[in-house]
Amino acid sequence: MELQGANDGIRLAAYRANLPAPVANGKATSGGFDSDYYTCDGDGSSVASRVSVDLTGYETMDAPPRYDFYANTEVWGRRRQFRPSLFQLHAGPEDDSRPPMYEETTAGQAGGQDSSEEDEDEQKEPPSEPTRFGWVQGVMIRCMLNIWGVILYLRLPWITAQAGIGLTWVIILLSSTITGITGLSTSAIATNGKVKGGGTYFLISRSLGPELGGSIGLIFAFANAVAVAMHTVGFAETVTDLMRENGAVMVDRTNDIRIIGIITVTCLLGISMAGMAWESKAQVLFFIVIMVSFASYIVGTIIPASPEKQSKGFFSYKANIFATNFVPDWRGPGGSFFGMFSIFFPSATGILAGANISGDLKNPAVAIPRGTLLAIFWTTVSYLIISATIGSCVVRDASGVLNDTLSPLSTGEECVGTACQYGWDFSECINNKTCVYGISNYYQSMSMVSAFGPLITAGIFGATLSSALACLVSAPKVFQCLCKDQLYPLIGFFGKGYGKNNEPIRGYFLTYIIAACFILIAELNTIAPIISNFFLCSYSLINFSCFHASITNSPGWRPSFRFYSKWLSLLGAICSVVIMFLLTWWAALIAFGVVFILLAYTLYKKPDVNWGSSVQASSYNMALSKCAGLNSVEDHVKNYRPQCLVLTGPPSSRPALVDLVSCFTKDLSLMLCGNVLTDGPTPSVLEKTMNDSHLNWLNKRKVRSFYRGVVAADLQSGVNVLLQGAGLGRMKPNVLIMGFKKDWRSDTPQAAHNYIGIMRDAFDLQFGVCVLRMREGLEVSNPSQSHVNPGFDGGPESINSISVPSCVQTSPTSSVSIEPEPQHSTQFQKKQGKKTIDVYWLSDDGGLTLLLPYLLTRRKRWAKCKVRVFVGGEAEKKDEQKQEVLELIKKFRLGFDSVEVLPEINQPPQQMNVHQFEKMVSRFRVDTNSKPDSNSGCASQHQEPWMITDQDFEKNKAKSLRQIRLNEVLLDYSREAALIIITMPVGRRGVCPSTLYLAWLDFLSRDLRPPVLLVRGNQENVLTFYCQ
Repeated sequence: MELQGANDGIRLAAYRANLPAPVANGKATSGGFDSDYYTCDGDGSSVASRVSVDLTGYETMDAPPRYDFYANTEVWGRRRQFRPSLFQLHAGPEDDSRPPMYEETTAGQAGGQDSSEEDEDEQKEPPSEPTRFGWVQGVMIRCMLNIWGVILYLRLPWITAQAGIGLTWVIILLSSTITGITGLSTSAIATNGKVKGGGTYFLISRSLGPELGGSIGLIFAFANAVAVAMHTVGFAETVTDLMRENGAVMVDRTNDIRIIGIITVTCLLGISMAGMAWESKAQVLFFIVIMVSFASYIVGTIIPASPEKQSKGFFSYKANIFATNFVPDWRGPGGSFFGMFSIFFPSATGILAGANISGDLKNPAVAIPRGTLLAIFWTTVSYLIISATIGSCVVRDASGVLNDTLSPLSTGEECVGTACQYGWDFSECINNKTCVYGISNYYQSMSMVSAFGPLITAGIFGATLSSALACLVSAPKVFQCLCKDQLYPLIGFFGKGYGKNNEPIRGYFLTYIIAACFILIAELNTIAPIISNFFLCSYSLINFSCFHASITNSPGWRPSFRFYSKWLSLLGAICSVVIMFLLTWWAALIAFGVVFILLAYTLYKKPDVNWGSSVQASSYNMALSKCAGLNSVEDHVKNYRPQCLVLTGPPSSRPALVDLVSCFTKDLSLMLCGNVLTDGPTPSVLEKTMNDSHLNWLNKRKVRSFYRGVVAADLQSGVNVLLQGAGLGRMKPNVLIMGFKKDWRSDTPQAAHNYIGIMRDAFDLQFGVCVLRMREGLEVSNPSQSHVNPGFDGGPESINSISVPSCVQTSPTSSVSIEPEPQHSTQFQKKQGKKTIDVYWLSDDGGLTLLLPYLLTRRKRWAKCKVRVFVGGEAEKKDEQKQEVLELIKKFRLGFDSVEVLPEINQPPQQMNVHQFEKMVSRFRVDTNSKPDSNSGCASQHQEPWMITDQDFEKNKAKSLRQIRLNEVLLDYSREAALIIITMPVGRRGVCPSTLYLAWLDFLSRDLRPPVLLVRGNQENVLTFYCQ
């Protein structure tokens, strides 16, 4: 074997247990073993097991821990490493069963060993790295810019005037507490594994599953797209007002907002499409502008106030002003704590701006927690400082008139307001409520206080444009991840990425179109509360995701960020929902309505994804808890359910058996499809027993069943394993259901003996037994299914015929790919109409023979069928016996009102049928002409227990004639039935040979057009007429 270099593709053949020969210059002799699991050098100079020799001191296939064994992606320039399989480690050198072939390729190469020199030259240079951001530029600055907005500049002073400095701080801290808890939850989820692109959607969907994750992802992306329009309109309104102050008007105010808004969002689109590097630079520029505006404001509060500013209520820092403004002064219809809270809280949102570009971060697990939490901290500090400073410098009411000063002759007793202490009298406007300045009346108070007013305007521009740009980038990134997961139809077109950064260009244009539509409306007062509620809904689910993942105690929940509490997360989730209804109750209802509609769609479609969500962990916990709880509940006949072990083999090979059993177990009791493969436990055989294609077939057929495959030396021992080992606690089978072995006469006698041995094993283990026979047989023609259980309904050619694929592509989660099994229709899937279900209750088995038809009639497709119960009896007491059985059935409350007593079953059968029965078993009769000695006869009987002696035949003659006669009765009474259910006779071990017993079952159910179900309970009551 040759050890190729890093740029060569490798095919790793099945393990050959020869010791490795010396390797020189990358060449090995043909006697070396093929194991490149440990080849890690790019130049191909390392020997196969050198690392293992260095670590253990001897040559072994065991590999030391390696990153490649757990990763799903390849590192450029290094050959992918794979862990040896367990079979390769423990299989013997002489084992003929080879594991599947493995294919191994290096990163950047499509496969194959032949590669041109040009390709090698191209691969010498590593691919260029896309732009990645750290926690400062990628998360903290982005989140701070998205949190700061117009409310900071235009509404925070007014909220301070209404609620007072004290309650304003309470509002700020309460809002920050909720966002802080959400930040902690986000940090925990983001550090529980490698985070990819998709931001909020990725975090929620991978934690709570696609149902909630998909719905939140869609509305969150839409909310971000509309938020672009909101922030852009806020910018356009400010520009329009400035233009109008200077006498510049294009059309009218509404159309001016539309024109400026469309131009602005187009420019922002250009910045976004230029790449994340340019977008990040623009965000840094906006951040600098906002910081300069803050500096201008702080400087302005320190500078002594000019008379003009004093007339507008600004007096610099004064203790009396702080004391007056510390207490609330509610004004207007919305003047209340929750009214102010609902106005301020949207300004605390935006904490997910960094997480939304998780795919563009260098290390999301570090950047998201650090950047998000620091952004919340610094923005909270800025809000507290601004509310305290503006409340310490500016009075609530001022006229703005320079002449409203106190005259030297005035005593000041009639002067109203805090400004009286500083020589200003605003009493007239205060009393008349006509003051236009002061923090209660003038929204531009920060601009007025600032050392240079236009810088505050620039800050407003920076805050609005940065928020719009962040949302314009976030929406396509989240939507792209959602599109790639294909949870919803018709959106996959927008999932395509371009360039080294995988930019969602199509998503940018979609976001642009949505934003432009809402900009053209130019009135977002109605839609704005819905958007805020969508963001809050996301916060609620993020907190709930963290709580749910923690409460399930899943071993996979191991976040490296430890500073979180599941109970705090639950509190944050509840508070977010409460705030949704406090903000706007109807908008909260709309948000929840959209979530539930999308949730219902995803639950209906059941997307084929598996992300290891906490919902899956919770389902396991609940199932485990319930199963354990059943251990303390004693069995009671009223709660008896037929829990069925169905010997289907591969379920797709016997769909009729699956469909019939599903009719009386679906949503009622346990159904477990068993498959026994009679071959050695090689990887390919084990793969066949455990392959998910069987469960996929059952799920596609809408059959609620488990599947279990076992490998055994023969069918009987394999079924014995299932009988004893299947199930969990009280959730274990109590009825064995199998198909009738129609080829028992042409098959080997040993096969027939083993078939009856399965039934006797089930009786020994106190199982009920049911055997289904159909005229056309149970097994369907299935080219893709090469193996069927040889025990029943299959010819000898099917025994042990297992196909092994020659090569499979290996990955850390590799599996043998098998074609989807076809869905054959059966008569049990159709509505049965007004036919009859004929029940021949000939022997009392505990009531299972009656219970099964009752369960069938509870299904829609069987509901119109009439159940007729036939019992044996005497002609003289026919009416009396019929009434007795009717009374018993009535006490069982089964609803069966048709009972027939059949005295003719006791009559002798036709002689022609007797001869046919004797011919049926003639092959298995012991030759009476030969006269061996008694010892050899006993030995022969012991070696061939299926053989029927004359003594056996005579002992069981009465029972044999009974089965022959019963067949004649069935042909007379039940030719047109939808289903025949008959009590199955029991042959005594040691008295009735297996072939004779099988002949009873065969003759009893032969030549019948309807399906026949032979039923024998375990002789314990499954029906009762008592209430306790």
